[in-house]
Amino acid sequence: MPERPAATDPADLRTLAVDCGGGGIKANVLDAAGTAHATAVRVPTPYPLPPSLLVDVIAQIADRLPPAVRVTVGMPGMIRRGVVVHTPHYITRSGPRSRVDPALAEQWASFDVQAAVSERLGIPALVLNDAEVHGAGVIAASGLELVLTLGTGLGSALFHGGRLAPHLEWSHAPVRRGTTYDEYIGEVERRRLGNGLWSRRVVALVDGLRPVFWWDRLYLGGGNSRQITPSALERLGDDVVIVPNSAALVGGARAWDLPLA
Repeated sequence: MPERPAATDPADLRTLAVDCGGGGIKANVLDAAGTAHATAVRVPTPYPLPPSLLVDVIAQIADRLPPAVRVTVGMPGMIRRGVVVHTPHYITRSGPRSRVDPALAEQWASFDVQAAVSERLGIPALVLNDAEVHGAGVIAASGLELVLTLGTGLGSALFHGGRLAPHLEWSHAPVRRGTTYDEYIGEVERRRLGNGLWSRRVVALVDGLRPVFWWDRLYLGGGNSRQITPSALERLGDDVVIVPNSAALVGGARAWDLPLA
Protein backbone atom coordinates (compact mmCIF):
# COMPACT_ATOMS: atom_id res chain seq x y z
CA MET A 1 0.00 0.00 0.00
CA PRO A 2 1.48 3.41 -0.96
CA GLU A 3 2.06 5.82 1.92
CA ARG A 4 -1.02 7.81 2.82
CA PRO A 5 -0.46 11.51 2.01
CA ALA A 6 -0.33 13.90 4.94
CA ALA A 7 -3.15 16.40 5.23
CA THR A 8 -3.68 19.16 7.77
CA ASP A 9 -7.40 18.41 7.86
CA PRO A 10 -9.16 15.15 6.84
CA ALA A 11 -11.49 17.26 4.71
CA ASP A 12 -8.47 18.27 2.61
CA LEU A 13 -7.60 14.64 1.83
CA ARG A 14 -9.08 14.57 -1.65
CA THR A 15 -8.78 11.57 -3.91
CA LEU A 16 -8.97 11.36 -7.68
CA ALA A 17 -10.92 8.14 -8.18
CA VAL A 18 -10.67 6.60 -11.66
CA ASP A 19 -12.80 3.65 -12.76
CA CYS A 20 -11.38 2.07 -15.93
CA GLY A 21 -13.88 -0.18 -17.68
CA GLY A 22 -14.07 -2.01 -20.97
CA GLY A 23 -16.39 0.58 -22.50
CA GLY A 24 -15.64 3.76 -20.58
CA ILE A 25 -13.28 5.48 -18.16
CA LYS A 26 -14.86 7.72 -15.54
CA ALA A 27 -13.44 9.73 -12.69
CA ASN A 28 -14.20 12.25 -9.99
CA VAL A 29 -12.56 13.90 -6.99
CA LEU A 30 -13.90 12.92 -3.58
CA ASP A 31 -13.13 13.87 0.00
CA ALA A 32 -12.31 11.39 2.78
CA ALA A 33 -16.04 10.82 3.42
CA GLY A 34 -16.62 9.88 -0.22
CA THR A 35 -18.42 13.10 -1.13
CA ALA A 36 -17.89 14.19 -4.73
CA HIS A 37 -16.49 17.67 -5.31
CA ALA A 38 -17.25 17.96 -9.02
CA THR A 39 -19.33 16.44 -11.76
CA ALA A 40 -17.91 13.09 -12.78
CA VAL A 41 -16.05 12.97 -16.10
CA ARG A 42 -16.55 9.98 -18.42
CA VAL A 43 -14.83 9.25 -21.72
CA PRO A 44 -15.09 6.19 -23.99
CA THR A 45 -12.27 3.70 -23.55
CA PRO A 46 -10.04 4.16 -26.60
CA TYR A 47 -8.79 1.16 -28.58
CA PRO A 48 -6.20 -0.01 -29.24
CA LEU A 49 -5.07 0.88 -25.72
CA PRO A 50 -1.36 0.54 -24.89
CA PRO A 51 -0.39 1.33 -21.28
CA SER A 52 1.01 4.74 -22.18
CA LEU A 53 -2.33 5.79 -23.67
CA LEU A 54 -4.26 4.77 -20.55
CA VAL A 55 -1.90 6.89 -18.44
CA ASP A 56 -2.41 9.77 -20.88
CA VAL A 57 -6.20 9.48 -20.64
CA ILE A 58 -6.09 9.46 -16.83
CA ALA A 59 -3.90 12.58 -16.89
CA GLN A 60 -6.24 14.32 -19.33
CA ILE A 61 -9.24 13.55 -17.12
CA ALA A 62 -7.36 14.77 -14.04
CA ASP A 63 -6.81 18.11 -15.77
CA ARG A 64 -10.60 18.52 -16.04
CA LEU A 65 -11.21 17.95 -12.32
CA PRO A 66 -10.25 19.76 -9.09
CA PRO A 67 -6.80 19.06 -7.59
CA ALA A 68 -6.31 15.91 -5.51
CA VAL A 69 -3.55 14.73 -3.20
CA ARG A 70 -3.74 11.08 -4.24
CA VAL A 71 -5.24 8.91 -7.00
CA THR A 72 -6.96 5.53 -6.99
CA VAL A 73 -7.32 3.56 -10.21
CA GLY A 74 -9.55 0.51 -10.57
CA MET A 75 -9.02 -1.54 -13.72
CA PRO A 76 -10.10 -4.94 -14.99
CA GLY A 77 -7.89 -7.99 -14.58
CA MET A 78 -5.33 -9.39 -12.20
CA ILE A 79 -3.43 -6.58 -10.50
CA ARG A 80 -0.79 -7.30 -7.85
CA ARG A 81 0.72 -4.38 -5.93
CA GLY A 82 -0.19 -2.06 -8.78
CA VAL A 83 1.41 -4.26 -11.44
CA VAL A 84 -0.60 -5.91 -14.22
CA VAL A 85 -0.45 -9.70 -14.27
CA HIS A 86 -3.23 -9.92 -16.84
CA THR A 87 -5.91 -7.57 -18.16
CA PRO A 88 -8.64 -8.95 -20.46
CA HIS A 89 -9.86 -6.00 -22.57
CA TYR A 90 -6.90 -3.72 -23.02
CA ILE A 91 -4.85 -6.34 -24.85
CA THR A 92 -7.41 -6.56 -27.68
CA ARG A 93 -7.37 -4.82 -31.05
CA SER A 94 -10.71 -3.00 -30.74
CA GLY A 95 -12.19 -3.72 -27.31
CA PRO A 96 -14.03 -6.52 -25.48
CA ARG A 97 -14.57 -9.74 -27.44
CA SER A 98 -12.25 -8.65 -30.26
CA ARG A 99 -8.99 -10.39 -31.15
CA VAL A 100 -6.02 -10.21 -28.82
CA ASP A 101 -3.06 -8.19 -30.12
CA PRO A 102 0.14 -10.03 -29.08
CA ALA A 103 2.10 -6.78 -29.05
CA LEU A 104 -0.38 -5.20 -26.65
CA ALA A 105 -0.39 -8.30 -24.46
CA GLU A 106 3.38 -8.02 -24.19
CA GLN A 107 3.24 -4.32 -23.33
CA TRP A 108 0.66 -4.84 -20.58
CA ALA A 109 2.32 -7.87 -18.97
CA SER A 110 4.11 -6.77 -15.77
CA PHE A 111 3.40 -3.09 -16.47
CA ASP A 112 3.56 -1.07 -13.24
CA VAL A 113 0.44 1.08 -13.63
CA GLN A 114 0.74 2.37 -10.09
CA ALA A 115 4.23 3.76 -10.60
CA ALA A 116 3.41 5.18 -14.04
CA VAL A 117 0.27 7.01 -12.88
CA SER A 118 1.99 8.35 -9.76
CA GLU A 119 4.93 9.66 -11.80
CA ARG A 120 2.68 11.26 -14.40
CA LEU A 121 0.33 12.98 -11.92
CA GLY A 122 2.94 13.71 -9.28
CA ILE A 123 0.87 12.28 -6.41
CA PRO A 124 0.73 8.88 -4.64
CA ALA A 125 -1.26 6.27 -6.56
CA LEU A 126 -3.10 3.10 -5.61
CA VAL A 127 -4.10 0.66 -8.38
CA LEU A 128 -6.41 -2.29 -7.70
CA ASN A 129 -8.80 -4.51 -9.59
CA ASP A 130 -11.93 -2.50 -10.36
CA ALA A 131 -14.26 -4.80 -8.39
CA GLU A 132 -11.99 -4.43 -5.36
CA VAL A 133 -12.28 -0.65 -5.52
CA HIS A 134 -16.05 -1.01 -5.99
CA GLY A 135 -16.20 -3.18 -2.91
CA ALA A 136 -14.28 -0.67 -0.82
CA GLY A 137 -17.18 1.72 -1.36
CA VAL A 138 -19.91 -0.60 -0.08
CA ILE A 139 -18.69 -3.22 2.40
CA ALA A 140 -19.71 -3.13 6.06
CA ALA A 141 -16.33 -4.64 7.13
CA SER A 142 -18.13 -7.38 9.04
CA GLY A 143 -18.16 -11.07 8.19
CA LEU A 144 -17.54 -12.54 4.75
CA GLU A 145 -18.58 -10.16 2.01
CA LEU A 146 -18.50 -10.95 -1.71
CA VAL A 147 -18.75 -8.22 -4.33
CA LEU A 148 -19.77 -9.02 -7.91
CA THR A 149 -19.80 -6.34 -10.58
CA LEU A 150 -21.98 -6.80 -13.64
CA GLY A 151 -20.73 -4.87 -16.63
CA THR A 152 -18.69 -5.67 -19.72
CA GLY A 153 -17.89 -8.92 -17.94
CA LEU A 154 -18.08 -10.18 -14.37
CA GLY A 155 -15.82 -8.71 -11.71
CA SER A 156 -15.36 -10.03 -8.20
CA ALA A 157 -13.76 -9.16 -4.87
CA LEU A 158 -13.84 -10.95 -1.53
CA PHE A 159 -13.52 -9.35 1.90
CA HIS A 160 -13.34 -10.92 5.36
CA GLY A 161 -13.77 -8.61 8.33
CA GLY A 162 -13.06 -5.71 6.01
CA ARG A 163 -9.76 -7.21 4.86
CA LEU A 164 -9.32 -7.63 1.12
CA ALA A 165 -8.52 -11.21 0.11
CA PRO A 166 -6.07 -12.02 -2.70
CA HIS A 167 -7.76 -11.49 -6.05
CA LEU A 168 -8.99 -14.48 -8.06
CA GLU A 169 -10.02 -14.25 -11.70
CA TRP A 170 -12.52 -17.09 -11.32
CA SER A 171 -14.85 -15.32 -13.75
CA HIS A 172 -12.57 -16.74 -16.47
CA ALA A 173 -13.39 -20.30 -15.41
CA PRO A 174 -15.79 -22.23 -17.68
CA VAL A 175 -19.41 -22.36 -16.54
CA ARG A 176 -20.78 -24.55 -19.36
CA ARG A 177 -19.61 -25.81 -22.75
CA GLY A 178 -16.41 -23.81 -22.52
CA THR A 179 -18.25 -20.53 -21.89
CA THR A 180 -16.71 -18.55 -19.05
CA TYR A 181 -18.66 -16.75 -16.33
CA ASP A 182 -17.41 -13.53 -17.90
CA GLU A 183 -19.07 -14.42 -21.20
CA TYR A 184 -22.14 -16.06 -19.63
CA ILE A 185 -23.20 -12.99 -17.67
CA GLY A 186 -21.50 -10.14 -19.56
CA GLU A 187 -22.92 -7.25 -21.54
CA VAL A 188 -22.96 -9.03 -24.91
CA GLU A 189 -25.21 -11.76 -23.52
CA ARG A 190 -27.47 -9.28 -21.73
CA ARG A 191 -28.09 -7.51 -25.02
CA ARG A 192 -28.63 -10.77 -26.86
CA LEU A 193 -31.01 -12.29 -24.31
CA GLY A 194 -32.80 -9.20 -23.05
CA ASN A 195 -33.03 -8.24 -19.40
CA GLY A 196 -35.58 -10.92 -18.51
CA LEU A 197 -33.63 -14.00 -19.57
CA TRP A 198 -30.34 -12.41 -18.55
CA SER A 199 -31.71 -11.76 -15.05
CA ARG A 200 -32.51 -15.45 -14.75
CA ARG A 201 -28.84 -16.12 -15.37
CA VAL A 202 -27.93 -13.71 -12.58
CA VAL A 203 -30.19 -15.65 -10.20
CA ALA A 204 -28.64 -18.94 -11.34
CA LEU A 205 -25.17 -17.46 -10.80
CA VAL A 206 -26.02 -16.36 -7.26
CA ASP A 207 -27.65 -19.69 -6.41
CA GLY A 208 -24.63 -21.57 -7.75
CA LEU A 209 -22.08 -19.50 -5.83
CA ARG A 210 -23.89 -19.40 -2.48
CA PRO A 211 -22.79 -22.92 -1.36
CA VAL A 212 -19.22 -22.13 -2.54
CA PHE A 213 -18.70 -18.92 -0.55
CA TRP A 214 -21.31 -19.04 2.25
CA TRP A 215 -21.14 -15.26 2.39
CA ASP A 216 -22.74 -13.10 5.05
CA ARG A 217 -23.57 -10.57 2.34
CA LEU A 218 -23.30 -10.46 -1.42
CA TYR A 219 -23.19 -7.09 -3.12
CA LEU A 220 -24.20 -6.84 -6.78
CA GLY A 221 -22.88 -3.70 -8.42
CA GLY A 222 -21.62 -2.47 -11.75
CA GLY A 223 -23.56 -0.72 -14.47
CA ASN A 224 -25.80 -3.69 -15.23
CA SER A 225 -26.96 -4.37 -11.67
CA ARG A 226 -29.80 -1.92 -12.28
CA GLN A 227 -30.94 -4.04 -15.25
CA ILE A 228 -31.96 -6.98 -13.04
CA THR A 229 -35.73 -7.39 -13.26
CA PRO A 230 -37.98 -6.96 -10.17
CA SER A 231 -39.03 -10.62 -10.27
CA ALA A 232 -35.39 -11.72 -10.27
CA LEU A 233 -34.59 -9.36 -7.41
CA GLU A 234 -37.26 -11.03 -5.29
CA ARG A 235 -35.60 -14.41 -5.82
CA LEU A 236 -32.08 -13.33 -4.89
CA GLY A 237 -32.57 -13.50 -1.11
CA ASP A 238 -32.15 -11.17 1.85
CA ASP A 239 -28.38 -11.71 1.92
CA VAL A 240 -28.00 -10.03 -1.50
CA VAL A 241 -27.74 -6.24 -1.77
CA ILE A 242 -27.89 -4.21 -4.99
CA VAL A 243 -25.49 -1.26 -4.84
CA PRO A 244 -25.17 1.77 -7.13
CA ASN A 245 -22.44 2.00 -9.72
CA SER A 246 -21.27 5.20 -8.04
CA ALA A 247 -19.61 2.92 -5.46
CA ALA A 248 -16.78 2.49 -7.97
CA LEU A 249 -15.78 6.12 -7.35
CA VAL A 250 -16.66 6.29 -3.66
CA GLY A 251 -14.47 3.22 -3.20
CA GLY A 252 -11.58 5.16 -4.65
CA ALA A 253 -11.51 7.36 -1.57
CA ARG A 254 -12.03 4.50 0.88
CA ALA A 255 -9.65 1.97 -0.69
CA TRP A 256 -6.67 3.64 0.96
CA ASP A 257 -7.92 2.47 4.35
CA LEU A 258 -8.32 -1.17 3.31
CA PRO A 259 -6.18 -3.67 5.20
CA LEU A 260 -4.73 -5.79 2.40
CA ALA A 261 -4.00 -9.52 2.69
